[in-house]
Amino acid sequence: MSNDATLSPLKQALLAIERLEARVRRAESAARAPLAIVGMGCRFPGGADSPAALWELLREGRDATRDVPRARWDVEAWYSDDPDAPGKMNVRRGGFLDDVASFDPAFFGVSPRAAAAMDPQHRLLLEVGWEALEDAALAPQALRGSSTGVFVGITSGEYGTLLLRHGGPAGFDGQCLMGTPLYSAAGRLSYTLGLHGPSMSVDTACSSSLTALHLACQSLRNGECRWALAAGVNLLMVPEMTTALCRTGALAPDGRCKTFDASADGFARGEGCGVLVLMRLEDALADGCRVRAIVCSSGVNHDGASSGFTVPNGRAQESLIRKVWQEGRVEPSEVDYVEAHGTGTELGDPVEMRALVGALGQGRPADRPLLVGSAKTNLGHCESAAGMAGVMKVVLALEHGEIPAHLHVERPSPHIPWDEIPVRVPRERTPWPRGDRRRVAAVSAFGLGGTNTHVLLAEAPSAAPAEVPSAAPRPWHLLCLSARSEAALIDQARRLRAHLAARPEQRLADVAYTTSVGRAHFARRAVVRAADARGAIAALDALIEGRADPALHVGRVADPLPRAAFLFQGLGAEHAGMGRALYEGAPVFRETLDRCGELLRPRLPHPLPRLLWGEEAAGGRIDARLAGPALLALEVALAETWRSFGVAPRAVAGHDVGELAAACVAGVIPLDEALARAADASGAPALPAGDRAPRTTLCVGPKDLEGSAHLLEVGPVGPGRDEWQLLCDRLAALHVEGCPIDWEAFARGAEGKRVGLPTYPFERRRCWVEDAVFREAPLENSAAVNGAVVNDTVASVAAVNGAAVNGAAVNGAAVNGAAVNGAASQAAELGVDSRSSSHDMPPLPAELSVVQVGVLASPGGEIERIMAEQLRTLSHVLGEQLGFLEQMAGVPMDSR
Repeated sequence: MSNDATLSPLKQALLAIERLEARVRRAESAARAPLAIVGMGCRFPGGADSPAALWELLREGRDATRDVPRARWDVEAWYSDDPDAPGKMNVRRGGFLDDVASFDPAFFGVSPRAAAAMDPQHRLLLEVGWEALEDAALAPQALRGSSTGVFVGITSGEYGTLLLRHGGPAGFDGQCLMGTPLYSAAGRLSYTLGLHGPSMSVDTACSSSLTALHLACQSLRNGECRWALAAGVNLLMVPEMTTALCRTGALAPDGRCKTFDASADGFARGEGCGVLVLMRLEDALADGCRVRAIVCSSGVNHDGASSGFTVPNGRAQESLIRKVWQEGRVEPSEVDYVEAHGTGTELGDPVEMRALVGALGQGRPADRPLLVGSAKTNLGHCESAAGMAGVMKVVLALEHGEIPAHLHVERPSPHIPWDEIPVRVPRERTPWPRGDRRRVAAVSAFGLGGTNTHVLLAEAPSAAPAEVPSAAPRPWHLLCLSARSEAALIDQARRLRAHLAARPEQRLADVAYTTSVGRAHFARRAVVRAADARGAIAALDALIEGRADPALHVGRVADPLPRAAFLFQGLGAEHAGMGRALYEGAPVFRETLDRCGELLRPRLPHPLPRLLWGEEAAGGRIDARLAGPALLALEVALAETWRSFGVAPRAVAGHDVGELAAACVAGVIPLDEALARAADASGAPALPAGDRAPRTTLCVGPKDLEGSAHLLEVGPVGPGRDEWQLLCDRLAALHVEGCPIDWEAFARGAEGKRVGLPTYPFERRRCWVEDAVFREAPLENSAAVNGAVVNDTVASVAAVNGAAVNGAAVNGAAVNGAAVNGAASQAAELGVDSRSSSHDMPPLPAELSVVQVGVLASPGGEIERIMAEQLRTLSHVLGEQLGFLEQMAGVPMDSR
């Protein structure tokens, strides 16, 4: 490279300009980089609790709206057919989720009371966010500490109103304070998953979730995060907002969105939650992620000074749409379909249609009109989650090659000049297959406050041609299942069994890869060894029915975690053909054996593979003079293979040739020296006396290794036995007891891909307002406090470590030990190793280091008030610790 200092000033200036131009080009490229949607999770009306269920609902053309559930409010008490009746609503229907009171607090490490004080919208985000990551085959625990961003569209906090109504101001404490605000929605998800990227809740009314997606895209392109969760959530908890909307005439009396129809008279309110997992397309392809669709570009603007604060501005909408397709480098005629905002209002629908035609109608072939529809006709207007519903509909339509029917159009709106515009509303299912031309679609959302958002999507890249396998196909695969409880493990087995039975064409290598690499591994574990789907189903049946099966390993994380010891075999174990299956299917084994072969080349009459599997091994035996180096090379290759899987030995041992292998693996002697000794020895090679007992190596018999939970014999298996089966069974046995396994390394050479599989079976329980509100127990004056029951948590203050309590100070740490460590013992009994958790035990705060306990008697009741407050605070801390232990154990603790 030339030295810039030797160049003339003019040349230096030109070189600086070239570098600046290159930086600008890179920045522009990054700003327009395509992004990949790699995972989705959802809850929408009509039982659409997964993307697959949402697609079935859309494809079948179902209207998911229904009468207001009694669990929300008594619609008969609030209903009036008079839209102007004060405090009444003239609508009975909406798009409601089935159950928003239930949640799995133990799974997320939340105490039962904290869960009841948490807005169900936040709880939905936790569950659906987890499912979206699993859909992306990204183990949520693997993202802990990463710069993953969280962007949540959310507009209402009506659950806080319910809490206040139920318990009054006295019952609205710190748990409620942190469980209900909008800002807690994104923060709770980032906190629970341990994410360090940008985290924000976004409120732009009806465009909130699409705006959250836009911000997530910006963050990815700016390099702020490598992964991003974009989400939207909305629940209708109280009737007052509906009554207010009825007074404005915004809601359709029949509770249906009749978008683009002559009878359009307002929208139907709806609920839902949707979460997308996004990455830069380049990163997603490099990581082998399943790309579901591409985000080409997005944009946000405002209506400005329109004719009214809530009146849409068509020119602003058109300007935004133009800007987005220009930034996405897409021609208007390329856009096939638009998922419209389409609320079904007499004013809004024509304004939106004119904006779409103005921005996307130019140059469009007469035989290919712009298709425009809206999922609001199926689900209702999910408000701050509506954008997620629209994006997911487009992604699913791209995947399935079909645009679902747009409902409730009997007579097209007379306010739209249908005969003059290149637009058609698909009133029946419309084929949309992949072809020579890239399929492109857009999604619009317009907020009540004037914030408009538009996103441009495109189909995922065509699947790349299958790569030439780097190894022979493996005869066995390992499917990993885990859960926080035995019941959830069985439920997961049922789900996976049904999935395999319904998809016999799916490669088992892909299923195995996804279950091992793309899932978190909890305390209760099972591993299925199978060669094909039929074998996997048979082993899953055994797990479900509680039967033993040679292909099934079941266990739970041990305490302490198991460690392996390697016992290397000696001469006599070798035989012709040993190691061949592993050589063909395990890259690390092959690489290590080849390296040994190169080191032995000068000392052997033939290449090592020929000695093991060629003519020289005919008759089933290896030449006795060459058996030593051959056996040593195989054992070292096996040891390196185990190490690559994350299984490092706590101790090693061996005899004769195995003694050399143990010393080599322990680092006592280098590989070339060990091979040389094995090749030069006339009999069984031995270590010199001075090398026999190094601290890191146990060159002794196996009886001295009884302290290791797993003793792995490292050497050839018997003639005719399946090497892969034995290796898989040993690996499975280690995994179910908690030994950390590098599943990515194990999958090397198997050519597995990330695929969609059933998500975790949450064990939900009711968590509602009646469990969240704190009620002070009456305290008797002039009475000794021998104990206090607060929020279902007993803080035993009568006697701690045998100390009588009568006006004496009780050390908070001792209370912690008494009240919490008992639960820790319960966790230990469940086989949970708290040391392996990435969470830290929540400490007692300094102000609780001493709890004053004694006779409560004062003229003004001040001591009673102080004591009650201390007990409330102590209960909160113990509740958090209890939730932590529940998370580790995978089962609810006895809160008493």
